[in-house]
Amino acid sequence: MPAAAVGLLLAAAVAHATWNFLAKGATGTVAFTFAFTSLAQVVYLPLAIVVLAWTGQDLGPKAWLFMGVSGALNLVYFVLLIEGYRTGDLSLVYPLARGTGPALAVVGAIVIFSERPSALALVGAALVVGGILVMSLSPHALRSAEATRSVAFALATGLCIATYTLWDNEGVSFVTPVVYNYGLDLARALLMAPIALATPAARAAVRDVFREQTRAVVGVAVLAPGAYIMVLAALRLAPVSYVAPAREVSILIGALLGLRLLGEGDAARRLAGAAAIAAGVSALALG
Repeated sequence: MPAAAVGLLLAAAVAHATWNFLAKGATGTVAFTFAFTSLAQVVYLPLAIVVLAWTGQDLGPKAWLFMGVSGALNLVYFVLLIEGYRTGDLSLVYPLARGTGPALAVVGAIVIFSERPSALALVGAALVVGGILVMSLSPHALRSAEATRSVAFALATGLCIATYTLWDNEGVSFVTPVVYNYGLDLARALLMAPIALATPAARAAVRDVFREQTRAVVGVAVLAPGAYIMVLAALRLAPVSYVAPAREVSILIGALLGLRLLGEGDAARRLAGAAAIAAGVSALALG
């Protein structure tokens, strides 16, 4: 995998794990998701305008179709993920969701796009997924009253990740990453608006999120789009069967945040899983 793609994915991993840490404490799934999505439209508008003017890209119906569908898939992803965080540990929901996605995406890339990853890359992908399972499926977390619900939301999130990864791999081939990400975020905001702003109570909930969860809203609004722009750029440089597992190095960071800042225990098991993920990402980079 090209060094530039590896660098983009490492930077994206830091941003991705950080915004997930911030979102872990969020309340009000619809209001919070709409709040940070709307703010992201403001934050990234100047960059989108500059890139669109610089590239002179013509956004035809096909481009809007891909961005619109991706926006809908990403909306489902955020809602499922935040619902999972409401009852499950960060170090359970985050690795399980992120592990299911790349495993399915690799299979999809081989079947749909006829990609043929090397044997070393396949071993790396298997190490990443295996390490994720070791990190996430702790006896303590699975014994909690809400474990079944949390695992169900995590697995559904992973399926959504695989779907939008494969879809976006095609979309970003003809729309530049910054513009593509802005378009999908815009689609997500427009899809949410009728629900998030439908009633006085719903509008009040959005205002409360901005006022009471300002740090989380601003952090996710800045970091989530930035992280995904870097992933989309990596998809232009490397096959999706390499990019999808490699981007899950963010799980290492997410696990450390869960251990150090949220007091989530069982460090030995999680560090063993982290080592497997690190080895897997190294194999993908070399493969």
